[in-house]
Amino acid sequence: MSTESFDTEEGRPKPRVQDATAAAMRVLRAVLKAWPILIATALLGAGIAMVYSKSQAPVYEAVASIEFDPDVVRPLADKADPMRVFGAFVDNHEYYNTQNLIMGSDKVLSMVVRDLNLTQDREFLGRTPDKPVATEDAVLMLRARLKIDPLIGSRLVAIRIQDTNPRMARKLAEGVARAYIRQNLEKTSVATAEAVVWLGGQLEHFKVELEQNENQLHEFKKQNQLPSSTIEEVSKMIRVEMQDYDQALTRTRTRRQELSARVSELRKVTPDNPDQVPASELLSNAYLTQLRAAYQAAVRERRELTVQGPEGKGENHPQVKRADEKISQARRDLLEEIKNIQGAIERDLAIVQRQEAGESGLYEETRKKAVELNLKELEYRRIDRTRQENEKLYTVLLEQMKQADLMRMMNINNVRMVDPPQEPQAPIRPNVPANVAGGAVAGLLLALLVVVVRERLDNSVKTSDDVEHELNTTFLGLLPTLDAGEEKKVRRAGADRPPELVVHHEPLSGIAEAARTLRTNLLFMNPDHPYRMLLVTSAAPAEGKTTVACSIAIALAQGGQRVCIMDCDLRRPRLHRIFDRSGDAGLTNALVGEATIDEIALPTEVPNLYCIPAGPIPPNPADMFHSEKFKQLLAELGERFDRVILDSPPLAAVTDSAIIAKLVDGAVFVVRAFKTSMGISKQGLRALTDVDAPIVGCVLNAVDYRKASSYYYQYYSYKREGYRPLPGSVSEPEGGASTRPPAAPPPN
Repeated sequence: MSTESFDTEEGRPKPRVQDATAAAMRVLRAVLKAWPILIATALLGAGIAMVYSKSQAPVYEAVASIEFDPDVVRPLADKADPMRVFGAFVDNHEYYNTQNLIMGSDKVLSMVVRDLNLTQDREFLGRTPDKPVATEDAVLMLRARLKIDPLIGSRLVAIRIQDTNPRMARKLAEGVARAYIRQNLEKTSVATAEAVVWLGGQLEHFKVELEQNENQLHEFKKQNQLPSSTIEEVSKMIRVEMQDYDQALTRTRTRRQELSARVSELRKVTPDNPDQVPASELLSNAYLTQLRAAYQAAVRERRELTVQGPEGKGENHPQVKRADEKISQARRDLLEEIKNIQGAIERDLAIVQRQEAGESGLYEETRKKAVELNLKELEYRRIDRTRQENEKLYTVLLEQMKQADLMRMMNINNVRMVDPPQEPQAPIRPNVPANVAGGAVAGLLLALLVVVVRERLDNSVKTSDDVEHELNTTFLGLLPTLDAGEEKKVRRAGADRPPELVVHHEPLSGIAEAARTLRTNLLFMNPDHPYRMLLVTSAAPAEGKTTVACSIAIALAQGGQRVCIMDCDLRRPRLHRIFDRSGDAGLTNALVGEATIDEIALPTEVPNLYCIPAGPIPPNPADMFHSEKFKQLLAELGERFDRVILDSPPLAAVTDSAIIAKLVDGAVFVVRAFKTSMGISKQGLRALTDVDAPIVGCVLNAVDYRKASSYYYQYYSYKREGYRPLPGSVSEPEGGASTRPPAAPPPN
């Protein structure tokens, strides 16, 4: 539906976003309206699904569960598995996917076909074969019934077989499971046998390598004159020997330094100071201590003899001379002893020096041997490291060889059947309840789609919401179509009761009530300046503007007002036939001065209502409405009648209505519900606004409550009750003012 709305103030179309809520409600009403179609379509879908389900052969499903462990299949265990080296089982996810594909492979299914002789099995083929079918064809038929279903989060896989025969389904499921297990065992056995052969070749290779390494070590020791012990032991002995030499050399050097220090100290003792003997020598030599004490005693004795004073003796005194001799003897003895001690120490020092030189030579020789041994050790370790690696590989391969040979004899398989298949008791297809429900839902959704698409593609004016929001004009009311009873009455009455006069002939009908509601809205819209002269027009022909004009005129006349309805459609006049009056004299006669108002304003069967026919059809209708005579006629009619209703031609066809619209108090725009498009209606309103016509509002005509009950729920509810007065209420008399309260406006 177009989102362009019409601005009555500026007279130009303006863009406007459609009210989403209103659009949703409209679609909802359309869906509610189409509920019988929705239910019928849902039932039809359910019926089709039921027939389809009943026509299908029942399908049974047998399930076999197997488990596999990707680690057990490795024939070389965990230490030196070449399969792990090449990444065969690094990714368990890839392993599981691979096994799932293997289960449905041609190899496994061909094994099943051969094991169960399916190429000639009548139950499997569904017929009695004239000759065995090809294995490839049987494999294709089996694969079509097979489904591999891994159970997420586990190492279990469900092998599902679907067949119309439950016994055959169980037989095939078990056959596939056992064929896969046997194939996996054969593959494992082949892999193990190949591993044994490979390991044997590797063992022989590393055995030769190991022997060569051992011979190289032996030759290396022989060439380098190494003992039979390992080079580590030799290196350790040299290190111990170097450590002993180093310790001995350190002690000898310390001894030499001590002796050198004693000699130096003893050399400091001179004849002038023989008593300056080192204390260390005195402590270690008691005789030297006695000699030093004797010398010091002799010196002290002489000093006492030569003391100054009366008791002192001269240098030549015999006692003094004896004391001098005693001192000299003590000095000679002391110096002689010191010389002897010094000589002994120097001899010891010479011995220690020779010992130090010898020990230093031994240490240096041992150090050179250690350096040479280190160089030899590098080569030795290289050869020995190669030997150890080959020995380790040889040992591992020998162990794995034994394990692989053991696995070959044990036929270890990493796949086992957890749950063997059971013969199914009930079919899985067709699921009649689910199919019926799905068919009903599909039918319902299809019908909903059709209803919604049809509603969205329908661009006609339907409700007051369309009038107010899309056309942007006032909604005055609506006129419904005749119900079944009213149509029968009109048909029985024939020409005596035209449909345009139903408001008069059937005052309790839905149209009459709607006309009175329309009258009330017009009266209360502008009470201070009432619309005494109203133009009723439409955008296109056949929208019911004449019916609306008659209904408004009759309703106003029934309210006690003097009303005149004038036929301004000078091309297709109808009022004279509706009110059963002569069309020989009318509006055109008055405009050319051939008749007066009294002559052309004819009374009708409706009290207070007068009709002015169009009269003879002129060649230039538009020019007649431009005349001053027409303006004078309108003024005179306004003085004589309370209300004047002008029935005019469509706006889209001619310009007559646009000319008249400028001369009246208000223009009522008629739209045929569910028929007139938004575009045509906007063009008609634009024609009025272009001439600054006073637009009163819009009337929706020919609203079929039976077809549009979802749009006009309140109106339709009242109509079903027949618009009968409630107990205690007063119905509106045919010729007087209505005492019925105005009806509520229709819902949006």
